[in-house]
Amino acid sequence: QVQLVESGGGLVQAGGSLRLSCAASGRTFSSYTIGWFRQAPGKEREFAAAIRGRGSTTYYADSVKDRFTISRDNAKNTVLLQMNSLKPEDTAVYSCAAVEDVLLSGARIRQASWYRYWGQGTLVTVSS
Repeated sequence: QVQLVESGGGLVQAGGSLRLSCAASGRTFSSYTIGWFRQAPGKEREFAAAIRGRGSTTYYADSVKDRFTISRDNAKNTVLLQMNSLKPEDTAVYSCAAVEDVLLSGARIRQASWYRYWGQGTLVTVSS
């Protein structure tokens, strides 16, 4: 069982930056892939970024690539999402999710349905 808690959301102007944090419980954190997903009002949830358990491999949606950076500190059971050059279209509730590394491969990493544990989400609002 893994419990996830997000923090760091808020209101920022376009072009600004925010850093989201996902804090996890559990002693085997390094064996979990962590993904960040977002859901804008009236839209379906979409993949943003993910990082494998050992942190050696990261994945990004095309819409955030080169602007967002995902990283993790397994000693602190924490995953960070650094978001730069934010745009109004980045406005959404951002949630982190976890699934055991061994259960994910290829395209599954970008699919929310494969993740087993979810945080409650944190709201990011980017004003124009």
